[in-house]
Amino acid sequence: MIASLIAAVLLTAAPGPLEVVKSGNADVQKVAAAPGAKVEQLAKAVERFVDFGELSKRALGKQWDSLTPAQREDFSATMEGLLKASYAQKALGQGKAQVRYGKESVEGNEATVSTTLKVQQDEVPVEYKLFREDGKGEWRIYDIVTDDVSLLETYQGQFRKLLADKGFDGLLTTLKTKRAQLEKSGAAR
Repeated sequence: MIASLIAAVLLTAAPGPLEVVKSGNADVQKVAAAPGAKVEQLAKAVERFVDFGELSKRALGKQWDSLTPAQREDFSATMEGLLKASYAQKALGQGKAQVRYGKESVEGNEATVSTTLKVQQDEVPVEYKLFREDGKGEWRIYDIVTDDVSLLETYQGQFRKLLADKGFDGLLTTLKTKRAQLEKSGAAR
């Protein structure tokens, strides 16, 4: 009886998808709006609510299953560095963005949170896709859809082409090169 009561309290205490998105946006905006904000600071804020490993796995698709654990780890680490640098650089200019939160929809272990981001006079629809492992644990973002363009689907298309042209090792080399470029330009900020 006590165990079920504790479990019930823990389940109700875990933030839902909408709360995760709100909290994540607030953290990112707080860091981005701070004087002298750095890409590294934004990257740390982002990693608390985005699951880069899940995004990497889904972006690679069927190819993921054929990788060794070491290849998966290398690919995920490369993608994480690439995505953090890319997202953080974009977020630096959005410290004063206004976010209007729409609906949250949950189906099993998947959820979607709709928002509208207003930067100056532009309003952009942004949809966050989240998941949680086996119906347990925290909700984590694995995809962001901006103006009907999915980050995940964009990577899937690019990866299919690179895998066909260069194979997995060529894809990984390409991503590592892009990551190094982004990190170098981010360090200059």
